[in-house]
Amino acid sequence: MTVVGLGIEGIDLVRFLAGEGARVTVSDRRQPADLTEALAAIEECDVTLSLGANRPEDAATADVLFVSQGVPSDNPAVEAAVAAGVPISSMLGLFLERCPAPVTGITGSSGKTTTTALVGAMLEAEGLDHVVGGNIGVGLLSLLPSISPETRVVAEISHSQLERVSASPHVACVTNVTPNHLDRYSWEDYVALKRRIVQFQTPDDTSVFNLDNEVSRAFSRDAPGRVVTTSMREAIAGDGAMMDGDALVRVRGSARDTVATRGEVALRGEHNLENLLSAIAVGAELGVSAEAAARVARSFAGVPHRLEPVATVGGVLYVNDSIATAPERTLAGLRAFGERVVLLLGGRDKNLPVEEMAAEAARRCRAVITFGESGNLYARAMHAAPGSGGVTVRQVQSVEEAVQAAAALAQAGDVVLFSPAATSFDQYPNFEIRGRAFRDAVHGLEGAR
Repeated sequence: MTVVGLGIEGIDLVRFLAGEGARVTVSDRRQPADLTEALAAIEECDVTLSLGANRPEDAATADVLFVSQGVPSDNPAVEAAVAAGVPISSMLGLFLERCPAPVTGITGSSGKTTTTALVGAMLEAEGLDHVVGGNIGVGLLSLLPSISPETRVVAEISHSQLERVSASPHVACVTNVTPNHLDRYSWEDYVALKRRIVQFQTPDDTSVFNLDNEVSRAFSRDAPGRVVTTSMREAIAGDGAMMDGDALVRVRGSARDTVATRGEVALRGEHNLENLLSAIAVGAELGVSAEAAARVARSFAGVPHRLEPVATVGGVLYVNDSIATAPERTLAGLRAFGERVVLLLGGRDKNLPVEEMAAEAARRCRAVITFGESGNLYARAMHAAPGSGGVTVRQVQSVEEAVQAAAALAQAGDVVLFSPAATSFDQYPNFEIRGRAFRDAVHGLEGAR
């Protein structure tokens, strides 16, 4: 067996396969010095390391090639495996084969992590045996020993994880599908990847779709199994969850239960009301009562790096939204605050439209600080936005410099929102490490005052 990519998925695969006695080759293009933590995580496994490149010979001679998400199809190892007729699988594919319980999968361009975490919290509140893993940062194969046929299994699933599966979850949820990752996929290919979460379902399976999103609504029209829906804007026809005025209402058959009112929900932002409706609908399919869902709706404060309050310094609230790797997510973050905002934008651009985000920033922001590889792009977009004349635009190089600049421009009562609208890959390996850099910089402000 050969495992390509030694991230969270690769580590999970190596441990699992080696634990089953398989002969495993680990292929990663990074050098050992860049893999210190990952190598420490598999140091007890008897494996062959092939580092510094993804060598075609490691794949062409394998019984199975296991590919981590994010490894493109034109990777030399993947191409060699295809040419040699080697079966290709993944962590998710293997997990779906081995899991002894029905799986609930949640995907979407945005909101999937928060929705997954909400469902997990609801299962906890109900006292039901459950596990949560996948793209949320927990290797799925490591969970298998704790799963019985009665366990509720909830997996967050990304588009790239769906690329290499041939099975669908028993319960599949699509929060939304909006333009994203257009630096690597066409829009048509990206939509097709998201559709795969329901593509292999049967009439005995269930799917949950957000009707307020055009693509998700379209999926609902030809889903193979039972369809459950959610909406902020309209009354739903069957089971699911919806807004009725200011009330979040769960619908099950003839029963309509108010879970919470808008003012009772702990999470900020209209987008999080959408996520909560999805979680309520999914939770109902897994045996969560309206009462348990209500307790979570009123208490769940969020997931790290997603509109995460870091500190208040000098009367200014600093918020970490490092998960915002697309302009649409930054738009949602901006709209979550009524206060004046100092917005921090930057990273590696994904070839997505920025005009609507810039126009919203011009309406809501006192200042915009741009940084990193896309700093010039976002600064130009701000200068071109209608009504941006009253917004201060500054360009710096790093997250740390951006925090310092924001601290100098923000006034008491403002929000400094770190919502970059781009990926972290120009300066950081992932958005979590970028978010921690923002936190550290803010805590440095606290220490300086």
